[in-house]
Amino acid sequence: MPPTQTRPALVDHPATGLVVALASAAAFGGSGPFVKPLLDAGWSPAAAVAVRAGAAGLLLLPLALARVGWRPAVLAAAWRKIVPFGLVAVAGTQLCYFAAIERLPVGVALLIEYLGPVLLVLYTWVRTRARPPAITLVGAVVATGGLFLVLDLTGATDLDLVGVAWAAGAAVCLACYFTLSARGGDGDLPALALTAGGLLVGAAVTATVGVVGLVPLGAATGEVDLLGSTVPWLVPMAIIVVVSTSFAYVAGVEAATRLGARVASFVGLVEVLFAVLLSWLLLDEVPTVVQALGGALIVAGVVLVRSGQDDAEDAAIAPAPDAP
Repeated sequence: MPPTQTRPALVDHPATGLVVALASAAAFGGSGPFVKPLLDAGWSPAAAVAVRAGAAGLLLLPLALARVGWRPAVLAAAWRKIVPFGLVAVAGTQLCYFAAIERLPVGVALLIEYLGPVLLVLYTWVRTRARPPAITLVGAVVATGGLFLVLDLTGATDLDLVGVAWAAGAAVCLACYFTLSARGGDGDLPALALTAGGLLVGAAVTATVGVVGLVPLGAATGEVDLLGSTVPWLVPMAIIVVVSTSFAYVAGVEAATRLGARVASFVGLVEVLFAVLLSWLLLDEVPTVVQALGGALIVAGVVLVRSGQDDAEDAAIAPAPDAP
């Protein structure tokens, strides 16, 4: 929520915004490492998405309604923005990402997904026929080179091609997420309201396609392995809902308000580092040297892509908090 004049001067210090942005990135980075034990225990990606998005949407709904207030015209028109956001940005991104980490290390899947901004630049180039700045093209080339290293096409690492395809789908949905966020998170429909509504729509859609049998929908209510011990499934799911979704989105909105969308999106790239660190601690997943180098190139490439955008393009590339 935007700062008010009643806040102490210390709260409005730029360093506070940076801390909030880092906290948001760390929280988002935990979604994969904490959901993977659930997937290993028998949860389907669709079930994990439905529970995560639905519970987090309900938690954020009171805050969202408080931001929107009783404005019938806004509420009546909101579905035109919320439904596409829930379908693609929430259900599509999370379902593809969770399906990817069933077959790939969390860090590898997330790095492939983070190519979304590069895909968005290429799409804009094709649609407008306007050549991007040189630094943007260099960033796209660097990120693509990093992808080849992450995939480790030399054969030293055995990667599941189906998992790679799911991660690529998450990258496409991430590009749509940025675009839909830019169009929907405006003064009439605050980003927090778009997020809460999108989470609820995404949960409903995911649950529906699972119930009718289009995707597997299964959940296990037993114990799961976490940090070398067994815990009830509610423990990792509660962390995912409260920390990696609800808190992460609210902190992301706050960080973007304090730092601006571009700076907040740069800091959000730290999510990859947190995800890799948590995957190492929780899942004992350690990338190879080649994959680590590729990951560094992808992050550097995305930084170059984002830094090369002008004001109009920046609104489309980085308008909202970090990726789900």
